[in-house]
Order: sequence, then structure tokens, then C-alpha cells
Amino acid sequence: MNPLKKSRNLITPESAASFLPIIISSGIGLLIIVFFVMPEFIKSNKVNLELNEFIRKKDELENLKLNYKKISKRLNDLNNQKLRIIELISGASNLDTLLANVGILGRKNNIEFLSIVPQKIVISSDNKSLNNNNTKLEIDPLLVEGLKKYLIDFSFKTDFIYLLSFLRDLEFQENIILINDIDVKVIKKNNNNVGELDNNNLDVKLSMTFYGKN
Repeated sequence: MNPLKKSRNLITPESAASFLPIIISSGIGLLIIVFFVMPEFIKSNKVNLELNEFIRKKDELENLKLNYKKISKRLNDLNNQKLRIIELISGASNLDTLLANVGILGRKNNIEFLSIVPQKIVISSDNKSLNNNNTKLEIDPLLVEGLKKYLIDFSFKTDFIYLLSFLRDLEFQENIILINDIDVKVIKKNNNNVGELDNNNLDVKLSMTFYGKN
């Protein structure tokens, strides 16, 4: 039998009528997939991606909050440490109170002050300028932010025992006091007794550095 005739015999009106609903159903299904299912699938993927991004950002936000708390605590610790350093260096007294205390120590130790001459005031920003300019001038490690440094020259008369007592008392002040230079000369009494010394037989020139708060 001719194959072409056999094929034509297979496609009969009855068989075409049975295939037509299948073809139509397949076409409708394909249209539904293309115009409804696929957009919903793409939309669902987009929503899923947005959800994942939101979860990621939420986790990052929690991490940022934790890091912020850690950094905030660290800053508080550094500020407290800075305040303790300032308190340790400068104490609670200002310059006027400190000089008044020096005067009290002077009277206690029989010091006869001749002059008190402020030479220079250095603030912490001057220290920063030296550091930023990479200068060879010495940077003061004690001159931290919030402090001033006072350079003052004292001239007075006393004797050796009282001088040692006065210097020891200065060491126990709440402010840090540095002795930059000291010049001690013996004063001879103007009388006929050669070599006789009076009570305040020392002429002392003392250069000191005081640290105080701004």
C-alpha cells in the first residue's frame, strides 16, 4: 500500500475532531504559561530577591548596632582614661590655687620669696603643631589635650635644710611639678666676722614647670 494513502487514511474527520481540543487546550495552556505563569514567576523571584536583600541588610544593621555599641564603649573608656590622665597630671587645682599652695609651703619652710616671674604658657595645641610640622623641637608627652603648661621662675632666700624640705613638699603636690633648673649661691653676711652666715644663707633661683587645666 502507498504510505501517502495510509497517512491520509489516518487523518479522518473523526481523528481531527479528537485532536482539535488537544491542540486548542495546549495552545491555551501555552498562552497561560507565557502571559500569566511566567510573569508571576519572574515577579516571585524578584520579591524573593528583595526579601533576601532585606534580610541581609537587617543582619548588617544588627552587626552595625553591635559595632556601634562596642565603639561607643571604647570611646567612653578612652575619654575616662583621658580624664584620669589629665587629673593625674594637673590635679584639681588651677594656677592661682597652685601658686597659693607654693606660697604656703614657702612660709612653712622659711622661704623668703624675692620674685615670681611667669616666663611662658604652652597649650596642648602648640604641642600638636610641633608634631604636625615634624619639627626637631622636643614634644612634651605630658602636655595632652585639655592641659596648659606654665613655666615660672622663682627667686628666694633660705637655708639648706629648709630648701630640701621645700623641694620635698613640692613633690607631694597633686599637680605634676617639674624642676627645670636650680641655681644655688651662698650669701655671706656683711659684718666684720668673716665667714659668718645668717639664717637665710642661700640665694636660690628655681625654674619650674607646672601643669594645669585649660
